Amino acid sequence: MKNVENMEYNTTRNHLIMKEYGRHIQKMVEYLLTIEDKEERQRNAYAVIELMGFLNPHLKNVEDFRHKLWDHLFLISDFTLDVESPYPIPTRETLKAKPERLAYPKKYPRFNHLGKNIEVVIDKALKEENPEKKQGFANAIAYYMKLTYSNWHKELMHDDAIQQELSSITKGELEFNNRPFVKHRADNRPLDEYATPGRNQYRKNFSGGGRNNNNGRNNNNNNRNNNGGGRDNGGNRNNNNRNFKKRY
Repeated sequence: MKNVENMEYNTTRNHLIMKEYGRHIQKMVEYLLTIEDKEERQRNAYAVIELMGFLNPHLKNVEDFRHKLWDHLFLISDFTLDVESPYPIPTRETLKAKPERLAYPKKYPRFNHLGKNIEVVIDKALKEENPEKKQGFANAIAYYMKLTYSNWHKELMHDDAIQQELSSITKGELEFNNRPFVKHRADNRPLDEYATPGRNQYRKNFSGGGRNNNNGRNNNNNNRNNNGGGRDNGGNRNNNNRNFKKRY
């Protein structure tokens, strides 16, 4: 029977710092810390870097992947490995440092119903010196204004109202010379017209009282009485054939 005292369990081992490299790489790094000769320690460090690259080939697609491998080497050694690195050696402070807070862009549009971007376009149009380009800016701004109004309202805005609002915004410096065509999305049709025609027709045809079995029985009785109470197989067959041809 083998000696079970020499077996190792994960509960008795130290914490695995980077699981993607495995336990063996961590043991190699721990062995590097025990090497006293600096040159030998440096050679073994390069060998461990190459092995880390083989074990993680997906890092080759990352920009400057070798720099990342060296950072991981120092991280596994808990930043206590004394070797020379071709890249800046990271520290524990740089690892735990928080990034700078991003400045959130605060925009306060003067015309809330048009948004902030239209103000940028208007300012660029007012600074344009070429009259043709300036006129093109004015036409595009008018089209955008009519489009936004159509999206948020149930009725289409008239061109005169758009020109009046554009003149008030630009203080009379911009005037559009074309008629912006915008397909209005609002539809005032009743709700019944949006339904499927087939289903409406089915409901209209069969919503008037449903089936009346009594009427059908009365008709059959009348037919029997008209035929003299007897059974005329030849006449009924001819009528059925005619009805079948009419239906199909």
